Amino acid sequence: MSKKIIIAGGGTGGHIFPAIAIANALKKQAPSTEIMFVGAKGKMEMEKVPQAGYKIEGLDIAGFNRSSLIKNIGLPFKLVKSFMQVRRIVNAFQPDAVIGVGGYSSFPVLRYAQAKGIATFIHESNSFAGKSNMLLGKKAIKVFVASDGMEKFFPADKILITGNPVRSNIVQNAITRDAGIAFFGLDPALKTVLVTGGSLGAKGINEAIDVHIEEFGKNNIQLVWQTGKSYAARAKEIVAGKKNIWTNDFITQMEYAFAAADIVVSRSGAMAIAELCVVKKPVIFVPFPFAAEDHQTVNAQNLVNKEAGLMIRDSEAKTKLVATVIELAKDQLLQQTLVQHISKLAVTNADELIANEVLKQIAH
Repeated sequence: MSKKIIIAGGGTGGHIFPAIAIANALKKQAPSTEIMFVGAKGKMEMEKVPQAGYKIEGLDIAGFNRSSLIKNIGLPFKLVKSFMQVRRIVNAFQPDAVIGVGGYSSFPVLRYAQAKGIATFIHESNSFAGKSNMLLGKKAIKVFVASDGMEKFFPADKILITGNPVRSNIVQNAITRDAGIAFFGLDPALKTVLVTGGSLGAKGINEAIDVHIEEFGKNNIQLVWQTGKSYAARAKEIVAGKKNIWTNDFITQMEYAFAAADIVVSRSGAMAIAELCVVKKPVIFVPFPFAAEDHQTVNAQNLVNKEAGLMIRDSEAKTKLVATVIELAKDQLLQQTLVQHISKLAVTNADELIANEVLKQIAH
């Protein structure tokens, strides 16, 4: 009998790409498995999941808006509506299991599945678990985590340390530096810095690059700059005519960017870190300061303690980030040290471990 599995969640690349990696691993281990995704309407998953070849259903759901309370007026209505949508989707598809990967849409789907006695699994990517995952963890069959010490959030007997799934095009990346550089039309003789704020962009990082944009050319450094949508127009305007800078709101083929990069500037979400450990590059982390429980700073500090990365706080990015990039670009020894230590943290088979466990638990 082929099994049916729902994968619920999304909102950012940090939830979507691992979810797709898990789906691919399930299909590889049990090709007859039917997989359906459930996401939030208007979010990135509605575009990325079909591109990866999977069906997705969207919920009318929104998270609590901390910055504008007036926007929360419709929230109870949206929640009720999304629970009705979840009921319809789950009852029609009749899954054997539901895997939650985080993001708004995972909570109502797992909550309903648990009420119906359907096997649920959680993947918690951060070293600091979110409230809804902690709540769902009590009734989940297994909770897959990235690091040790998660017993303070979940029942110890349910935890399985798997690491975080990294998309296969990055794990299996065989693109050479020259091919990566050529992809962006840059010069292989120059040090190349990849600046990325994740799938949605990063204001603090973008502003820091903007203010010091001339410094890169002066120091013979070139830039691959992913801005996110809201900063793209401004970035295009300021780099016009600068041959050493490539910029766009999103990089679809991230494997080329990682191949081209000598140094990376990045946020420190759990998934970004998992990918950067696999690509083995010197990284300067600029944690997103408003992440729940400031977990991005915790994530980055973990690596700094192991000499596996450098960190600049978002509030200091404008004054310190570009100077630190230029210093690092000139310090070959420090680059080697960072690469050596970050490489040791790479996990390349998390998706297989998760798929294997899910299939094992629902086999009988």
